[in-house]
Amino acid sequence: MRNRRVLAAAALLAAFAAPAFADVYAVDPGHSEVSFQVRHLVSQVRGRFNQFAGTINLNPQKMTDSSVEFTVKAASVDTALPDRDKHLRSPEFFDVEKQPDITFKSTAIKATGKDAYAVTGNFTLRGVTKQITLPVTFLGAAKDPWGNEKAGFETTTTLNRKDYGMVWNAALDNGGVILGDEVKIEINLEAQKAKPAAKP
Repeated sequence: MRNRRVLAAAALLAAFAAPAFADVYAVDPGHSEVSFQVRHLVSQVRGRFNQFAGTINLNPQKMTDSSVEFTVKAASVDTALPDRDKHLRSPEFFDVEKQPDITFKSTAIKATGKDAYAVTGNFTLRGVTKQITLPVTFLGAAKDPWGNEKAGFETTTTLNRKDYGMVWNAALDNGGVILGDEVKIEINLEAQKAKPAAKP
């Protein structure tokens, strides 16, 4: 009887000492979106990025032990006007020739409510890196008709473009400027769990 108790205690200690298990999920760009909007004169103009990728190391038992890395290709900016997109790719905005990637790499995750998290990390845009915190909602997990395990996330935040060197603007004859400084960013992600490697 004593030996059984000793073995049970040893197993329990081993379980607590074992490293947290994380499932690796890759962002599915065909079912995800990275969009933004900014004030132009008297309206809000929307745009999106068409090329992005990301990896989420998801610990379903303890979500705060998870992590994420995400990359957006700045040249994929799309506002439905080719001339405007060309301007956005220029050195006055994203400067895609010198700074092709927009990146985010998490450093800490804190629970803030049911399925709600504050994800802090290093955000790099146009060669400028700042620590930001994103309010992320976990939308749940499901298995698609083909047996793939999916997980969903969304976040909305606002950044000041001038903090990242995007200072271009033009004055209006009656006062004010054409373009706002605050840019609202919305990210909706569907990620797919990596399948185990086939045994040789």
